[in-house]
Amino acid sequence: MAAIGRPTTVIALTLALAGACAHGQRGTSSIEESIAPNVDRAQFNRVAARLNLPLFWMSDTGDGRLAPAELAILSFYPGAPEGPFVAEGAFTEAFYDALSLIETAAGVEQSYAPAQEEGSADGADGTAEVSKAKATPQRALSKAERERRELVREELDQGRPTLIRTDLSRLSDSDRDFVARMMEVAALIDQLYAAQNGLTDLAKQVPADDPASLRLLWRNWRAGCVAPATGANPRCSAIPGAPLRAVGLYPPDAQGKGDFCATLGKGKAAKAFNEPFTALRKSTSGLTGVSYSKAWPELMEAISKALEGAAEAWGEEEPALVAYLRAASDSFISNDWKPADEAWAAMNSDNSRWYLRVGPDETYWEPCSQKAGFHMALALIDDGSLTWKEKLLPLRQEMERDTAELIGPAYVEREVRFSLPDFIAVVANAGDSRHPLGGTLGQSLPNWGPVASEGRGRTVAMTNLGTDGDSLAIRREQAASMLTAEALEFYTDDQQPSLLSTIIHEAFHNLGPSHEHKVKGKTDREVFGGPVASMLEELKAQSAALWYAGQLEQKGVIDRAFLDSLYVNAITWAFGHISQGIYDETGKPKAYSLLSAVQLGYLMKAGAVSWDGEAMAANGTDRGAFSIDYEKLPEAATALMKQVATIKATGDRKAAEAMIKEYVASTALQQKEIAKRYLRFPKSTYVYSLSW
Repeated sequence: MAAIGRPTTVIALTLALAGACAHGQRGTSSIEESIAPNVDRAQFNRVAARLNLPLFWMSDTGDGRLAPAELAILSFYPGAPEGPFVAEGAFTEAFYDALSLIETAAGVEQSYAPAQEEGSADGADGTAEVSKAKATPQRALSKAERERRELVREELDQGRPTLIRTDLSRLSDSDRDFVARMMEVAALIDQLYAAQNGLTDLAKQVPADDPASLRLLWRNWRAGCVAPATGANPRCSAIPGAPLRAVGLYPPDAQGKGDFCATLGKGKAAKAFNEPFTALRKSTSGLTGVSYSKAWPELMEAISKALEGAAEAWGEEEPALVAYLRAASDSFISNDWKPADEAWAAMNSDNSRWYLRVGPDETYWEPCSQKAGFHMALALIDDGSLTWKEKLLPLRQEMERDTAELIGPAYVEREVRFSLPDFIAVVANAGDSRHPLGGTLGQSLPNWGPVASEGRGRTVAMTNLGTDGDSLAIRREQAASMLTAEALEFYTDDQQPSLLSTIIHEAFHNLGPSHEHKVKGKTDREVFGGPVASMLEELKAQSAALWYAGQLEQKGVIDRAFLDSLYVNAITWAFGHISQGIYDETGKPKAYSLLSAVQLGYLMKAGAVSWDGEAMAANGTDRGAFSIDYEKLPEAATALMKQVATIKATGDRKAAEAMIKEYVASTALQQKEIAKRYLRFPKSTYVYSLSW
């Protein structure tokens, strides 16, 4: 991957660690088949992230030993040493240097430091620099800098490195060549998204001896912190002095002054501000809109050429994918994304074994929730999607009809032609698709243009996120800490109920009043404002997941036990988002956390979910727990969906604001208790590795 930040050598990493031991030269011939590090697997992975080392210990059979085949080399680590860390099935010198850093940072004794080689004392191999580092203790830093670095470590530790590893060895040469080319595109997309986030210059301000801050910058896509325990602390930053966030979409001096988004949304710049594929720049006549292609021409052109090269490499294979690659290549030059959307909508699980989306889409990432962020999602089609597609495909128009009947006269049924969700196994995410904490389990795109307004978009559900053993065990423990034993009865590790919930959620982005629905000529963003519009659309989709699952049970598509499992998994999903805090560090509401609070509050008001401060949680340890009345849930879910969809259909801003105010401020939600119990466990930070 092309480096975005300052290159960080192993020596620079060593300088960051007082007391790090120097290593002499080692050949691979004497290296053991497996080793027993002085850190366990969880500590190895956590500390490696702190050191910006692209290493992940995949599994441990219980003996505490690490074999070369159990070490994954990670992508998307700008500024990290490149290795190689394994060669010809054995650990290399670079790996042992990295392991020394990990063990030293973990505060344990080194066990892989051989005798110093002759001639090294004068610094010929860099050991003089390392010795000098020993004489530079933490106390040499200012108090403010020591506190900042401690906050950075605390921020990183709230994310648990969780591996997404794809074995490409059984794929064809053409497939592997395609992946290699798309990883080059991913590197360029990362640079483009970094430019959108205003990080290009900030990366130069990260201290050279502070790999943890470099990791924070590129993990979070900002200098500031986002995790629950540190996100609200303005001093938590990858940059000394904690500069205020200024994204690359708007002039820096137009940002950070009160509600600057509202200011930009008025006056001469209002039209350009509301366009998703433009940046605002200063001109002689004030602020003016500049197309993405002109705002970042070099990167846009480089991505265009890389996509065209990938298309040419396929030859006669994968015609639908090739058509999309070429259309997307053109769109990066023209900034007209409609042709790319058309080609993308024509590609599906029937005509391609690959899923690819590359371009600007979602808006949640930026302070005003107006501008589309660049991303790339690459995945393999999972054939498991066929079963659910066969069940739900005949129901598409019926879903739309049921929604219109539920809302009433305020909404008229449309003809819908969107594709039902494909199941995909993620290979790599870049830019806005790679999140600091957690990941997107489902997505419906595009958000604008004819493909979206005519219901011809594509919806996907990711099948390989959160399915690892560590994640499943943690989610069950979290659920057991908040629910009574009776409520937990229908909780399951089986992914099918959650997957169906995701499928319905994403399908309903194409059903009922969506982003393209207009009230008196105005879109939802113009009626409600960006952040509230985003939240309402997600609340509609997630409310539909509960409501329409009940409809499917009545239609005989699923049985009642399956429905109740879907309910409890959806409620614990809401707990997870509430635990992350309702607002970010700037006071902007987090769409999923806000919708979760509204949804849980509504279900509690309806008596479908209730809190008893004296009830024992299912884990037998925590006092105070939620119970679930499964019999009341279908009716409550129907009423919630009707209210939310009607608010969207009528553009009732006052009702939306009143609903948010009622539930988010409610102490009945037990937000602090949910956060306390859920945050005992770090949230997944997904990391990516390819096996060739």
